[in-house]
Amino acid sequence: MKSISTVLLLFLLKQFCFGQSNDFVTIKQRIVGDLMAVKVSDQSVETIMAKINDDGSFQGINYTDLSRTASFPHGGHTRDLVVLAKAYKTPSSKFYKDNKVKALVVKGLEFWVKNDFVGENWHDNQITTPTNLGNLMLVIGEELPKELIEKAQPMIGRANMSASGARPSGDRIVIAGILAKNLIFRENYEEFDKIIKIIEGEIKFSTGERGMQHDYSFHHRVDRVNNTSSYGYGKYANAYGEWSYYVAGTRYAFSKTKINQLVDYYLDGIYKQMVYGVYEDISVKNRSISQKAASFQPYGTLEIERLFVSTDYRKKELEEIIKLRKGEAQPSTSFAKFFWQTEHFVFQRPHFYTTVRMFSSRNRNMEEPYNGPGKTTHHRADGTNYLMLKGDEYHNIWAVYDWQKISGTTILQKKQLPSPEEIQKDGLTDFVGAVTDGMYGAVVFDFKSPHDGTEAKKSWFFFDEEYVCLGTGIKAKPNLPVVTTLNQTLMRSEVKIAQNATVSTLPKGNRTVENVKWIFHDKVGYLFPESATVQVSNQSETGRWSDITDQKNISKELVSEDVFKVWFDHGSKPTNASYQYIVVPGVTAQQLEASSSSNRGIEILANTADLQAVKHTQLKIVQSTFYKAGEIEIEKGRKLKMDSQGMALLKMKGERLQELTVADPSRKLSRMVVTVSGIYKNKGEGFIALPDISQNQTIFLIDLPQGVYLGKSLTVKL
Repeated sequence: MKSISTVLLLFLLKQFCFGQSNDFVTIKQRIVGDLMAVKVSDQSVETIMAKINDDGSFQGINYTDLSRTASFPHGGHTRDLVVLAKAYKTPSSKFYKDNKVKALVVKGLEFWVKNDFVGENWHDNQITTPTNLGNLMLVIGEELPKELIEKAQPMIGRANMSASGARPSGDRIVIAGILAKNLIFRENYEEFDKIIKIIEGEIKFSTGERGMQHDYSFHHRVDRVNNTSSYGYGKYANAYGEWSYYVAGTRYAFSKTKINQLVDYYLDGIYKQMVYGVYEDISVKNRSISQKAASFQPYGTLEIERLFVSTDYRKKELEEIIKLRKGEAQPSTSFAKFFWQTEHFVFQRPHFYTTVRMFSSRNRNMEEPYNGPGKTTHHRADGTNYLMLKGDEYHNIWAVYDWQKISGTTILQKKQLPSPEEIQKDGLTDFVGAVTDGMYGAVVFDFKSPHDGTEAKKSWFFFDEEYVCLGTGIKAKPNLPVVTTLNQTLMRSEVKIAQNATVSTLPKGNRTVENVKWIFHDKVGYLFPESATVQVSNQSETGRWSDITDQKNISKELVSEDVFKVWFDHGSKPTNASYQYIVVPGVTAQQLEASSSSNRGIEILANTADLQAVKHTQLKIVQSTFYKAGEIEIEKGRKLKMDSQGMALLKMKGERLQELTVADPSRKLSRMVVTVSGIYKNKGEGFIALPDISQNQTIFLIDLPQGVYLGKSLTVKL
């Protein structure tokens, strides 16, 4: 009986090991399949072969410069070895099983392990080199000398869970993934099981710390700067999705709960911070904005297709993104979303996409210019308001960009920007946020520059066909001009202007224009409720990419672009300057002119230091920002009152209030008290209505979201 039990145990153990081995084969095949899917041309292989010196080094690489700003050109050495290995393993290549190619791989690897290049930037050593060497092992490792493989292992092994870069956030998954691939190559089942569990556990909310926040934005560092489209996309979501695909259908498969949370993060976080979910949104870029981008094109669909291997959760929404990215559908989605953990507002309609980026005492303004790039980004979170109809409106404008006239911002025009070391600053005010019901919304930024003390109370109000921008209380102490920029974008059309009841086309140049009712450029109108004096520039601008980064090996070539800029000049040392304008995307000049006399049905109810409010008469929507307790008449005989700071969005139906949405940008209140005209006796979770028949008004006591939801809006439906 004992011998039978022993035999059974040995059989089960053998089956378990066999199952593990089969899973390893499946996972390895998927990983190698991914590596080999990116084809290499014979011509590129010939170019690489011609660059290899007798000692195994590559021509054109400065191996002595390991500084941060050099950007580790050494990574090209190990990447090119992988290219050679792939050609050697590709049956369709003329270099398939070419012993000369294999010998060059060996020679190049021998040179690398002999020198063991370690860059000043940890990323070079913990990610770049281990990634490339690990890929080399998976592609051709079984044909390399064993001694050489062992010498490469310590370098690959710098990607480990005790490495400095393996801290919770995007890099943790990447480093764990490099380690897991090497364990696959080494057939280390036990350690692989541990690492896969670490990767699976990384999809989680980490609000207040590094990682995914409860609003589905992403913080890579404790500075709480928005990194959703950088680390939070490629190094977090895509890296996780990649491994969910590799292990799908094996004993290592991730739970559907985790994968579904990843889907939520894609749809409610990443894709809502992309133009139509298709193109990069430059408003969420940080230091990388100063690097010249590749050609303008949609993102791919692989990340979504991999999700379908494991789940059909929210499949229709994901399929719509695929169609958009493939050009098989046109944008149709409308939404408004405020990322309250990150001070970032996004608004989309089928024909335009726009954002407002801010910062507060709860987070810092901008990523530091680590390793050189981004040294001119001091003001890119100062209420930045980019507008995109297609998505390429600002594509590679940055070499010629005026970094003190950023779209949407109010900036003191200094003779030069402070040093790059002075970019990242803590916010100085807490009344920063938005109110939104998911379709419409208003944004507030009680702005005080940590760079130069400039102050402004700024609000934006978003509707279906236009949005309104208000500013007041603008003041600064230095004897320098302060300007508010409506837009600075690539010039794509003539600039038309309505001035003194006459429409004309502006010649190229830079000038002051007075009595302006509207300006039109590239399907966008800028409408002034009251005729205004503005500055308009529509001319060629020049600059160099090397001027906006401290990285080495950047082009010093002088480049030029035609640029359209329009801004208010508030003068030097303003004490209480203001502005108001309406942005109308996706119109013709004729349509803009026809609707300009009525200001498109928009009424500016208030633009003071205490209160900013706008009413859209056609939509019957009122949006308001109360900097202090106060009252406003929204139409004759109808008032809105707040007993504290706060924001309110009212939707009317006829004479009755249909919905009331509120938010507390200061994040200090647990309850808001709002009074509106009319009698309402509704009851609901989170609010109490107290009608006062004698005054024909109703007081609403509304409990606000708390904890990780502080700053989120709450809607009362009546």
